[in-house]
Amino acid sequence: MSHIPNLLRRLLSKNDKYQFAEANHGNQQNTQLDFTKPQDNLYAFGKLWATYDSKPVFSAFHGIMFGVVGSERARPLFGYCGFGQFQAKQLATGNIRLRGKETGYFYDPASGDILRDWLNPYTGKRVAVYNFLNDRIRGELTPAMPSFAMGEADDAPTLMNEATAIQNPDGSFPFILPWQRYAQNLTLEWDYTHRYRNPVSADLWPEASTGPYINPSEHFTFSTPLAEIEDRDTPSASFNCGFSRISPWWPWMKMGKSGIDGVLFGRMNSHKSNSGLADIPRKVLDFTERHHPEYLEPCTDWDSGHPIGTWEAYARDVPPEVAPA
Repeated sequence: MSHIPNLLRRLLSKNDKYQFAEANHGNQQNTQLDFTKPQDNLYAFGKLWATYDSKPVFSAFHGIMFGVVGSERARPLFGYCGFGQFQAKQLATGNIRLRGKETGYFYDPASGDILRDWLNPYTGKRVAVYNFLNDRIRGELTPAMPSFAMGEADDAPTLMNEATAIQNPDGSFPFILPWQRYAQNLTLEWDYTHRYRNPVSADLWPEASTGPYINPSEHFTFSTPLAEIEDRDTPSASFNCGFSRISPWWPWMKMGKSGIDGVLFGRMNSHKSNSGLADIPRKVLDFTERHHPEYLEPCTDWDSGHPIGTWEAYARDVPPEVAPA
């Protein structure tokens, strides 16, 4: 998984037709939002994460990932960076439809160069780096807080923002987020935590697999101007965001047979200023223009597709180390 977490897990039929509301965000006399109402939370989240404009907005992230083994000190390993482009539409139902693409690259913290291979200090082996790309982020937010359905059918889903989710008497969870106001800014804490069957199984990828289950989690703290969120003539709100991540070793690190039981911890900064490509670090943009220029082009549909995690993508893209029986 990368900047963009697996928020939208509902598969959508290619034949579905979506009726978009005629006014996404503008021309409303009362601009003050009521954050006790799911509809206002949906509107605000769509503006924060994406844009209601006809062109996508770009946000970027970058930071360092550390290895933590037992009681050893955290060891800086590599940088993690990338960007996403996103758009939102408000449907006639009030639901928010989202679409986008994202990249996730690993880089040398000293030079900023995107890595193609990496010397693993735990094993002494040089390994090929698997950079993560996802061009089919599609989905719909409803007045119910989403649950993440990851892994196999019998893996338990995860409720978004489990710690702060509000439960109705009927057991449902409304889409009400833990916004807080400080002076002229809003902050939003947003978490997801997973545990599900590892798509990179040890029988097929013994070097890459870290075991039968994986438990990645990501944690965000957004800060955004209140005036931009509430101004319905502004299609997208800017933000700065602290972004941390905890997970097993990435599959491409080839830690499966190392005997080293540890975790990855990442601290990143994410930001969106509605300034287009200027928000993307220069070396990230140059690498994308050379190798993946399609990720700078807008999406062309609002239809099917759902985000996948890095482990699912690795199992899809990287041939097994062992021939299937």
